[in-house]
Amino acid sequence: MDFLGKKYKMTSSENFDEFMKAIGVGLITRKAANAVTPTVELKKEGDTYNLVTSSTFKTTEAKFVPGQEIDEERADGAKVKSVYTLDGNVLKQVQKSPDGVEVTYVREFGPEELKATMTAKDVTCTRVYKVQA
Repeated sequence: MDFLGKKYKMTSSENFDEFMKAIGVGLITRKAANAVTPTVELKKEGDTYNLVTSSTFKTTEAKFVPGQEIDEERADGAKVKSVYTLDGNVLKQVQKSPDGVEVTYVREFGPEELKATMTAKDVTCTRVYKVQA
């Protein structure tokens, strides 16, 4: 759990535009989202975790207890339901939108980097983040 409280800044992104298209994000929002390099931080307060993703475009927070479904708003404003599970240094999120699209996020936290793999329909996106000094 030494990754808790560390800030990870995105350094590479592969297939993100196709991923956003698969989940129904519009062109203008995709252009804005592709232009930023977000920072991810996972914090813990008691039994509750808080996943904060921040950029100049938007900051989102997801407060969750592993295994419990939460209502969430994606960065593009879509209302979704998510269940997070934490297994060691791997945070898995299964997100469902009202139109039935299911997205799986797997975030692997390491001492120096975070690798995030996002899958929707048949599209997979990989983003790599490095620990900020």
